[in-house]
Amino acid sequence: MAHDPQVHELIYTHDTIDSVAQEISTSMAQASVLTFQGPLGAGKTTLIQAILKQFGIEDPAPSPTYAYLNTYTNSRGQTLYHFDLYRLPSIDAFIDAGFEEYLYVPNSWALIEWPEIIMDLLQDRVCHFTLDYYGYERRRLRYLCH
Repeated sequence: MAHDPQVHELIYTHDTIDSVAQEISTSMAQASVLTFQGPLGAGKTTLIQAILKQFGIEDPAPSPTYAYLNTYTNSRGQTLYHFDLYRLPSIDAFIDAGFEEYLYVPNSWALIEWPEIIMDLLQDRVCHFTLDYYGYERRRLRYLCH
């Protein structure tokens, strides 16, 4: 009988985001692709910045909204591809740009904001993160890995 993946939920603030990023980084051992969904301003880029920090990448990580992709490599040779697909017109545009090649590269992870347009490409070793507002300064993070 198949095992149903478990949805995890965390409530956090900006002061506790590093511990959330640490928990996420442990789940990255089983995933190659991490998707981040939620309303504008919910903290997707901020959370990705905290994850990058867990991997030893201290450089500021601006949202790659206009370039679609920023690439980071740490001292251990691990590469993180940070996509922001908010302005991407179609799944065909993603494929035509060659971005599909970045999804399952060994020793790397693709962190994707606004992934809805390419969900059909994300079948294996994926963690889906959904952020939302939870009160004034708190956020709720729900995630599922499969």
